This record gives sequence, C-alpha cells and structure tokens, in this order.
Amino acid sequence: MFLFLTAIIIGFTLLVWSADKFVDGAAATAKHLGMPSLLIGVLIVGFGTSAPEMVVSAIAAYEGNPALALGNGIGSNIVNIALILGLTALIVPIRVHSKIIKKELPLLFAIVLLAGVLLYDGALSFLDGVLLVTGFFSLIAWSVFSALRSRKDSLSDEMDAELENIMSLKAGIFWLVSGLVLLVLSSRILVWGAVGVAHEFGVSDLIIGLTIVALGTSLPELAASVAAVKKGEHDIAIGNVVGSNMFNIFAVIGIAAVISPMASVSPEVMQRDWLVMLGLTIALFIMAYGFKAREGRINRLEGFILLICYIAYNTYLGLQLTQSV
Repeated sequence: MFLFLTAIIIGFTLLVWSADKFVDGAAATAKHLGMPSLLIGVLIVGFGTSAPEMVVSAIAAYEGNPALALGNGIGSNIVNIALILGLTALIVPIRVHSKIIKKELPLLFAIVLLAGVLLYDGALSFLDGVLLVTGFFSLIAWSVFSALRSRKDSLSDEMDAELENIMSLKAGIFWLVSGLVLLVLSSRILVWGAVGVAHEFGVSDLIIGLTIVALGTSLPELAASVAAVKKGEHDIAIGNVVGSNMFNIFAVIGIAAVISPMASVSPEVMQRDWLVMLGLTIALFIMAYGFKAREGRINRLEGFILLICYIAYNTYLGLQLTQSV
C-alpha cells in the first residue's frame, strides 16, 4: 500500500509540473512559428491543460482499466466546473467578455448531451469512440476557424499580455518534447498507483477515476485559472475550463473507447455522474453566458454554490463506498 500511495504522490507531482512545461513549451514554439495569440489561447492553452487527462486515460484503457479512464473524463469535467471555477470565483469574481467563449458554452452543452446519448445503452463501443474522436478533430477545425475570424476578441488581448515574455524557440521545443515524455511517464506511475489503491481497498476503478485521478489530473487547470484571474485575465480562466471540458469528452473518453471499448458501463455513470456533469454544465451556461442586460460572470456567491456542489457530490460518493464495503 505504501508503494501505491507513494506512486500516486510522485505521479501527481510530476504530472502537474510536466503539464505546465508542456503547455509553456508548446505556446512558445507556436508563437515563434507565427501562430496568432488567439489561436494559441484557444488551442494550446485551452486544450493543452487537458493533456494529463488524455494521457492518463489512454494508458489506463491500454492497460485494461477503461472504467478508470471514463471516470477520469467525467470526473475532471465535474472538478473543472464545481471546484476550479468555484474556488477561482471566490478569489476573484470572473467576468466573461469573449465572444468565442460565449459561442463555446452552448457547444459544450451539446457535447455533454451527446455523451449521454452514447452512454444511454450502457456501453461505449469502438464506433462510439471513433465518433467522439472525429468530433474532437471537428472541434479543432471549428476553433481554428472561429479564432481566425475573431482576431479582435478580448481573449486575444489577454493572450498577447500573457505571451509578452516567452522563452526562446530552442527552449520551447525542448520543453514541448520533454514535457510530453514526462507526461507519459508520470501518467504511467499514477495509473499504477491508483489501480493498486483501488484493489487494496476494494474500490472500483470508476470511483478512483471520478475522485482521486480526476482531481489530480485537473490540477493544471486549477493553477492556470487562479493565475489568470489574479492577472485580470478572466476570459483565459473560464476559456481554459470550457475548452478542457470539451476536450475531456471528445478526446479523453473517445480515445479510451477506441483503445478499450466498454461492453458494460456501470448504470451509476448515467444515473449519477453524467447527471451531475450535465447539471453543472447547465449552471455554467446560465452564469457565464449572460442574457439581455446581465453580463456573463460567476460571482462569489455562485462560486460558493459550485464548491458546495463539489463537496456534496464527493460526500455522496464517499457514503456509497462506505455502504458497499
């Protein structure tokens, strides 16, 4: 047990550090190669912080633990909205100005509904995975198109400020490659430790994915969002979460299903976890989109409510575990 817990701690530490270096290296490389700042914000920062979820889930599925991968994908979305945006809004209320983000919010809602449709039959097939991965590439194409058409978006101004003092091209390439290698290594260590703990305590891979693994792989989003709002870069903070959540469903769950299709998905996924993810996504849409005279924002009260939702959900999972042991 000591070895498993040590592996989880080491895996999380390396994962967070390598993910940060990977994103910094990718952003610097893209900037030196002439990619527009807005495109860097939408693609690299928005999706790049989900690299830990993708790598962890791919390794888990490859090693025969697809339920952990599914739990990680759904659990990370719950963590992103309820914990990360809730905590961030308590520190500094978040205001949404970017038109691109307001376009992405209803798209995220549609993607969550699609995940529910695919999970409704209690399975996640290879074809379901192909459909999700195809959706991911379509999302990238749409993001590029939207970013190129909205060069004066407020998100672009925030990214210009963020990229003022970037590393050299040589350093960017080094950390892009090194960060990716360390991501894979740390993910392998983390999955080994998480599966070991699950087996020792008799906990399902799904629950481990929804809780410990989801929280750990979402730490880069937490760090990025808190740092962004402290600098007044509110659109980066919320855009990071919205992009990550779309990525988690399309790429994280999709790749896992392609690698290891799930003939039987636990009924609790639809009856409990997907419903929580859907409810939080609806809440995020209502808060952040802005209707008529109300601007898009998440104030401290709303942030507190999101945090309470996260605590309540994890408490419920804990009670279910206690009853099952």
